[in-house]
Amino acid sequence: MLLTLLSLVIVLGVLIFVHELGHFVVAKAVGIQVLRFSLGFGRPVLAWTRGETEYWISWIPLGGYVKMAGLEDEGMAGELEGGKAAVPIDPERSFDKKPLWARMAVILAGVTMNILLAFFIYSALGAFSGVRVRSATQVDTVLVRALPPGTEALASLARGDRIVRINGDTLRSWTDLQTTLITADSTATLEVAGRAEPITVRLPADTAARVRLATWGVLPLEPARIGMVLPGEPGARGGLKTGDVVIRAAGDTVRSWNDLVFKLWDNPGKEVPLTVVRSGRTVNLTVTPRAQTDDDKLSARPRPYGFIAAEGDFPETRARLPLLTSIKFGALQTVGQIGLVVGSVKRLVLGQASVKEVGGPIMIAQVSGQAVRLGIDRFLMFIAFFSVSLAVLNLLPIPVLDGGHAVFLIAEGIRRKPLSPQLRLRLTQLGMLIVLAIMILAISNDVIRNIR
Repeated sequence: MLLTLLSLVIVLGVLIFVHELGHFVVAKAVGIQVLRFSLGFGRPVLAWTRGETEYWISWIPLGGYVKMAGLEDEGMAGELEGGKAAVPIDPERSFDKKPLWARMAVILAGVTMNILLAFFIYSALGAFSGVRVRSATQVDTVLVRALPPGTEALASLARGDRIVRINGDTLRSWTDLQTTLITADSTATLEVAGRAEPITVRLPADTAARVRLATWGVLPLEPARIGMVLPGEPGARGGLKTGDVVIRAAGDTVRSWNDLVFKLWDNPGKEVPLTVVRSGRTVNLTVTPRAQTDDDKLSARPRPYGFIAAEGDFPETRARLPLLTSIKFGALQTVGQIGLVVGSVKRLVLGQASVKEVGGPIMIAQVSGQAVRLGIDRFLMFIAFFSVSLAVLNLLPIPVLDGGHAVFLIAEGIRRKPLSPQLRLRLTQLGMLIVLAIMILAISNDVIRNIR
């Protein structure tokens, strides 16, 4: 519990600080008077003044703010932002006195800093810690239905076969195998330990078919050890925990991760008894996989398939990337995460996902606690993902959020004059009610997940 709370404090503290630092630095740079920089809302626990700015650490740790001259009575005003600042206000250095471009830069600086933080974390992990690659080189299962024409010979691979070389190169990880199957010219030759003759297959010209082959055709032999378990999902409700090793499922022995996954796939909406080894002792559990349909046309999952929202914790090695490659890796990871978060928000708005999936601080604490137990790099990756999520959510066009302020400025640019203070205040109050409603929903979901 202590580690979970500490990880939550670190995640929220870092991300709030970075976000508000963006607003603070750019506001100072364009000459806006900054009255207060606060981590948290409400009255201060710690407070000091340096120059013309008050610095607070406040007692409600669910966000932060930068109070600027000209906006001191707007936004989440009043007691939520701790009241008016004690320092004198210079009207000539107020927010509204600055050019439109400068004000837009200030508003967007917070989300920009969150995105840059994620990019920096991903790039640094690639360069210094290395990207994780699955170290398995043994075959578990061959899904014949996922083998494209010309690769049927792969069906002769059996569980436990160790692939030692592919196209003459030593196979050091499963990632090496997948990469070669996708990028090789036209053929792939696999040398298997204990076999006199290699297996040679003709690779399809179609990239999608190659991706399906590499992802689903031949699957690695890995333990059925549980990694991250999403709170409130079937795995967590069934009692699975990080580090559990599943040894039986629905009465059958589980010898690999794929044994477990296939059993869950085939039982959507049905109870599946599990036996796990946890801290040296045997524990019996029951999970009920949620029925889910895969939109990925390349997927080999049945339709529908059972899903419990639990990741595997697999043996891995690390491959350090050259500096330029790590920068590219950081950019691709960041852009990919932005796409995932935008997609999730879109599904919620269109009603394609349930509002019950919205999580709050309890879920963040639970996931961050699991991440830190899986290793510092997993914890840093969670911070990066959550930083991207914070950036995207802050860009929603809701007054009091950065996206709402940006909409005000866009309207001003179109109208050639700002919205009236009265209209801005009314819209901001409406936005505050919307945000509070979302927070109540998220916290309610967290509570319901943990009591049912």
